[in-house]
Amino acid sequence: MRSVFWEENRLKLIDQRLLPAQFQILAFDSPEEVAQAIREMVVRGAPAIGAAAAFGMVLAARRSPATTREELLADLRQAKELLDAARPTAVNLSWATARLLEVAEALTHADPDTIRRVLLEEAQALADEDVAINRRIGFHGAAVVPDGANLLHHCNTGRLATVDFGTALGVIYACQEQGKEIHVWVDETRPRLQGARLTAWELMQAEVPMHLIVDSAAGHLMRTGQVDVVVFGADRVAANGDVANKIGTYKLAVVARENGIPVYCAAPTSTVDLNLAHGDEIPIEERGPEEVLRVGGKAIAPEGTPVYNPAFDVTPHRYITGIITEEGICYPPFTQSLRAAKERAEARMAEERRQRLARLEQLRKGD
Repeated sequence: MRSVFWEENRLKLIDQRLLPAQFQILAFDSPEEVAQAIREMVVRGAPAIGAAAAFGMVLAARRSPATTREELLADLRQAKELLDAARPTAVNLSWATARLLEVAEALTHADPDTIRRVLLEEAQALADEDVAINRRIGFHGAAVVPDGANLLHHCNTGRLATVDFGTALGVIYACQEQGKEIHVWVDETRPRLQGARLTAWELMQAEVPMHLIVDSAAGHLMRTGQVDVVVFGADRVAANGDVANKIGTYKLAVVARENGIPVYCAAPTSTVDLNLAHGDEIPIEERGPEEVLRVGGKAIAPEGTPVYNPAFDVTPHRYITGIITEEGICYPPFTQSLRAAKERAEARMAEERRQRLARLEQLRKGD
């Protein structure tokens, strides 16, 4: 089942806060509710956040009382600002809302009801594309993973972090489908334990051999020759190949370089932000202290302990062997390879969108 889907005229999400103890699906009726779900991490993972935000734009259009195109566009622009502010680091969020808004603006002669219908179709297309993109990422990434490899994975990048299949975990699933005898070391990923709660759950469901480790065990495993490949996802990739990902990624890449281990980031081209020259320009979300002070609702530090809780760090491109995208693996110089991959993907998606809008226009004329 998909982690993000549209059903009964509502957005539905797997509540990732409850896993693995409880599996629950929540329904959302407004962009305000979707923004809150993104902020509170009911849904997480850059591609999944993007898909959720796209459906949030659909809900904004449907809830809008607008009777003219101009009024509806004004409400959509307001909804985009609301959704984009929910989590600033994941660029897929603003990418998805921009895509929906661009489609609405392109329908220059459409009435509000037509725009509402087209936006739902566009959001559905975005979600379907995510699954296809992830499978291509998995196919390309599996090519660099040798049979019998031990992979080290950070955070959660699988079916829960995307609409389905996954990015870095998609590489692992692709290896499994190809019959490769792989094993995965799963970082617990403090402070929210996405590795322990979500990745371990996913891999056990898929029967992929794995062991859960504390984050601080990764260096020992690398130094003692028990890791062959490090693979992780991304919430934003700068034009030069610097990668923002879950906090703790940077030190993994540095230690991997020290031990001669290849490091791959797996991310769709929608996560590549060519507007940012380097990683220092990526906004880093800082979250509340309770995530650090408590585990499972229980205090693990003295009352009143001051906390600094950045949700992400930036790994400079010099520590990254390659960035696995749906267009293939980008290698240094990343400024060239990422731009080329991004342009190919955007051209393909623009043509697919043009064809969808042309079909809709033909249907409208037929009416």
